[in-house]
Amino acid sequence: MSGPSVAELRRVAQPAGHLERRNGEHWAGVLYMRRISIYVTWLMAKTSVTPNQLTWVMTVAGVAAGVVLALPGFWAVVAAALLVQVYLLLDCSDGELARWTGKTSLTGVYLDRVGAYFTEAALLVGLGWRVSAVLPDWYTVLGVAAALGAILIKAESDLVEVARAKGGLPAASEASAVQFRSGLLSLGRRVLAATKFHRIVQPIELSLLVLATTVIDLVAGGLTATRLLLVACFVAACLQTVLHLVSIMASRRLA
Repeated sequence: MSGPSVAELRRVAQPAGHLERRNGEHWAGVLYMRRISIYVTWLMAKTSVTPNQLTWVMTVAGVAAGVVLALPGFWAVVAAALLVQVYLLLDCSDGELARWTGKTSLTGVYLDRVGAYFTEAALLVGLGWRVSAVLPDWYTVLGVAAALGAILIKAESDLVEVARAKGGLPAASEASAVQFRSGLLSLGRRVLAATKFHRIVQPIELSLLVLATTVIDLVAGGLTATRLLLVACFVAACLQTVLHLVSIMASRRLA
């Protein structure tokens, strides 16, 4: 079946400025995945596969990564990291296919958010399960609590749009997220953002960090490094839940 060339597809599916969005593009997408995803999109454009179907597969890959991460052994961690890469690949490709086919929809946006919620939660629960000596123990609890925190952080952002929609306002601009009523809060946000500590609970970063700590644990013996990572995820999720809420309330996003 004939289809577009990769160059034609890229002009529509990866329009100028799309990869430079402040909050819309993951660093891994810019660094390497968008260079790969366009070829997957090119193949999908020759089939009857829809963007929403790709999003469903993306979600399955993300949840499967969490399930596999809970399994013992080094290769389970490697497989989980690879599944997260598949998740990212499809997360790029579903939007590209939607732009090419014109099949963008609110359903697609919703499913994409659901996939992100499920994947982050699954990985953190899987990490807690992985390092638990018995099931359940406090590490299991920490994993579930960190997953809840990750979900709440995303919900806080999404509820901004819910509040604006109910108030008859358009979607908040990216600039409003960094416009604060207080100069001190603006400075604090820039300092915290520079540390990148919030990324520890995100799928790409977390899968790579678990891979690194697993290697350390293989050398040192035990599960100390991976357990410390889980504790760090729990602390980061708790802090982010509170600080993100304060950031939203102090910004112009609800104005």
